[in-house]
Amino acid sequence: MNKIKSIKFSFKFLTLLLITAFFMTNCSTTKELKIEVYETSEAGNSLTKVTEFSEKENPVVITINTEEKFQTITGFGGSFTEASASLLNRLSKENRKKILDAYFSENGANYSLTRTHIASCDFSLNNYTYAKAENDLLLEKFTIEDDKDDLIPMILEAKAISKEGFNIIASPWTAPPWMKDNKAYVGGKLLPEFNDSFALYFSKYLEAYKKEGITIWGVTVINEPHGNGNNWESTHFSPEEMTLFVQNHLGPKLEKNGWGNVKIFGYDQNRAGIPEWVDAMYKNEATSKYFAGTAIHWYESTYDYFPDALQYAHKKAPNKYLIETEGCVDSEIPHWQDDAWYWKKEATDWGWDWASEKDKHLHPKYAPVNRYATDIIGCLNNWVDGWIDWNMVLDRQGGPNWFKNWCVAPVIVDPQKDEVYFTPLYYVMAHFSKFMRPGAVKIGCTISNKELMATAVKNTDSSIAIAIFNPSEKSHSIEIKLNNYKTNVTIPAKALQTVVIK
Repeated sequence: MNKIKSIKFSFKFLTLLLITAFFMTNCSTTKELKIEVYETSEAGNSLTKVTEFSEKENPVVITINTEEKFQTITGFGGSFTEASASLLNRLSKENRKKILDAYFSENGANYSLTRTHIASCDFSLNNYTYAKAENDLLLEKFTIEDDKDDLIPMILEAKAISKEGFNIIASPWTAPPWMKDNKAYVGGKLLPEFNDSFALYFSKYLEAYKKEGITIWGVTVINEPHGNGNNWESTHFSPEEMTLFVQNHLGPKLEKNGWGNVKIFGYDQNRAGIPEWVDAMYKNEATSKYFAGTAIHWYESTYDYFPDALQYAHKKAPNKYLIETEGCVDSEIPHWQDDAWYWKKEATDWGWDWASEKDKHLHPKYAPVNRYATDIIGCLNNWVDGWIDWNMVLDRQGGPNWFKNWCVAPVIVDPQKDEVYFTPLYYVMAHFSKFMRPGAVKIGCTISNKELMATAVKNTDSSIAIAIFNPSEKSHSIEIKLNNYKTNVTIPAKALQTVVIK
C-alpha cells in the first residue's frame, strides 16, 4: 500500500509541476516587447537609434490600450512656399537634393501632408495674384506664371522623391485685390458681387496645377480670416460669411466643375477661436455639407494647445478632419549651427511684444523644441489628425520675406556659401512624420508622470509608434505595458523618443 501511495503522490506532484510550468510559460505578465527606440536630445542625439538603457526604481509607467481607438491619422509635414523654393534654386544641385530627400524620402522624414499658398503670402518675394486683370469676372486671363520658376518645380521634385506620395492643402492669403472693398492685398473684405468669381478662382487654380502634374488634395477658404493686424496679405471673413460663401458659392462651384473630391477646410486660424467657427460651419446639414473639416494654427500661445477647444471641435463634428495647417517659431531670426538654442527657453513670439495685457501670460519665453513636441503630442491626444509645419527652408535672416516677418524653419541655409543646417526642429518633425503614417489610428496611451508627455498610434502594418517627450532636467526610467507584455527604456533629460513596437 505504501508503494502505491508513493506512486500516486509522485504522479500528483508531477502533474502540479507541469500545470505550474504551463501557467508560467503562457500566463506570465513579464514577456518582453520587441522594440526599436529613436532619440533626439539636448545631449546631441538626432533621431539616433539607441539600444542601451539603465533601469531605475519607480519607473514612469506608460500603458498602451489598442482597444481604445480615436482619430485616424491624415499625416505630418511642412509647407511649400516661394521663400523656400527660391532658396533651393540658389543652392547647388547636391544640397537641393539633400534637403528634399531629407523631407520626402523613405530614409528621411517621409512627409505625408503638406501645404502651399494660392498666389502670394508673407513668405513670397513680392505681392502677386493669379487674376491680374481687373473686373475679369470669368477669369479668362488667369495665370500661374509666377509659380513656374520656383514653387512648382519644388513640389514636382518632392513628388518624384516621395515613394508613397503626399497630400497638399492650398490656401489663399487674399482674394485678388480688385474683388475686395479696399482694393488692396492687405486687409479688406470680399465684395458680394465677386463671390462667384472668387469661387471660380479656386477652380481655375486646381485646373492649372493639375496641368502642371500637381493634384491638390484640399483647400482652405482663406488664411487667417481674422486678419493679421493688417501686416501682410489677408481677406477678412466672419464665421457666418465664410460659411455662406462655402455653402452657396465655393462648394457648388467646385462640385459643378469636377472638383467635388477636393476637401474644403474652414477657419484656418488660432485655436481659441474654434468654437464660434465650428458652431457656424456645422450648424446644420446644409451649412456643413461642403466642409471636410477645420483648419487651425498655434499662434495663440507658446505653451497652451487649447485641449478644450480641440475637444469642442471634435464633438461638434466627429466625422470631420481637424488639421493643424500652420505653426512655426515666429518673430525670431534663426540661430545658425547652434543646436543648444533650440532646447533653451530663450525664444519669444509675436505676443511677447504685441499681445494685449490680458493675453500676455500666453506668450512667455519658450524652448522651440519643447513647443513643437508638446504641441504635436497635445494635438494628437485631442483629436487632431494632421499637423503641418510652416516653411521647410529659410535663410539665416529668417526669410526671404517681403514684409520682413522673420521666422525659423527646420532647415536653415546660407545660399552665398551653399551651406545647410538641419536644426533640432527637423528631427522633432521626423519623429512623427516618419513613424506615424497616414491611416494609423490613435490608440489609448496613459502616462503616470505629468512631467512627461506621451501619445501612441497603431499603423496600418500593425506596428505601434509611441512618442515620449521628457522636457525635465532629469532622466527617467520608463516601463511600457501592452497587454501581457512590457519593456523598459530610459529617456534622458530634455529628450524626445519614438518607441516602435513591431
